[in-house]
Amino acid sequence: MTSARTTLIDLHTTPYYHCMARCVRRAYLCGEDQLTGASYEHRKPWVVDRIKHLASIFAIDVCAYAVMSNHYHTILHINTKRAESWNSDEVLLRWSQLFDGPLLVQRYLSGGSLGETERLRVMDYAEEYRSRLLSLSWFMRCLNEHLARKANEEDGCKGRFWEGRFKSQALVDEAAVLSCMAYVDLNPVRAGIAKTPETSDFTSIQERIEIYHESQEQPEHLKPLQLSNTKTGKIPFALSDYFQLVDWAGRAVRDDKRGAISNDLPPILHRLGIDADAWLQTLQPGKAAFVHAIGGVGALQEYALKLGKKWLHGMSAGKRVFGV
Repeated sequence: MTSARTTLIDLHTTPYYHCMARCVRRAYLCGEDQLTGASYEHRKPWVVDRIKHLASIFAIDVCAYAVMSNHYHTILHINTKRAESWNSDEVLLRWSQLFDGPLLVQRYLSGGSLGETERLRVMDYAEEYRSRLLSLSWFMRCLNEHLARKANEEDGCKGRFWEGRFKSQALVDEAAVLSCMAYVDLNPVRAGIAKTPETSDFTSIQERIEIYHESQEQPEHLKPLQLSNTKTGKIPFALSDYFQLVDWAGRAVRDDKRGAISNDLPPILHRLGIDADAWLQTLQPGKAAFVHAIGGVGALQEYALKLGKKWLHGMSAGKRVFGV
């Protein structure tokens, strides 16, 4: 049974979420239509550019992304501290980059004269917009509606472009964040359209690798991983560990390597208590074991209680892959 989106987003449990949207029509979001021969590869930059643009406006960090032929994945982090640091004017200016807003707000931003009651109403709008700039639903709405309009205009048609609302999963512990980021970044390798992470076009792992090789830095619009012992504002594991894990997993899930696991396992698997065999099984196509949340069984049980449930789909997989 489906659950309301508001019941699935619990920032007291986790600020990390995996979101995915899939195209409804046979005509692709991106890629090449084998029936007509039409290529839609030029649309992949649309998706990446829009994600970057929205990340610069919202209080939402992008941890990972992958753009495929008829769907895309993102790992998003809701940054409440950033939103709380904005004053009302900054909130209004950010929101106005996406929507014109009421005439009252437009007058305020243009320096027009307002009475006290009007100013108070503008401040109410600012707080409403602040909550929207923290909202996964608004982020995904601004992403999907923009892409749908552009694609429909190019295709010369109208109607639904996405198969439904985006799907989201809460990532309730560090192991879940690590695993889901790798799952997203390895999508082209799993699909057989790339042999290695660094050749996986339109993925965050390719961008991280290229930027790091060029400058020893991390992409500006992606939430950084740790380069030192300090964890402030960063994804809670090291960039080097993540590169090693994705490289190892990518080799293990390729068609010519499937089922073969190296004895030299990435140390981060041991530190987070992840079972390598069970974890690799979750990376195989058609092996999705989680629905609303991903994590160890203990974290999933805690998340279920906060949702008023006794059980969540995926608890047995959580115990098998991540342990307690």
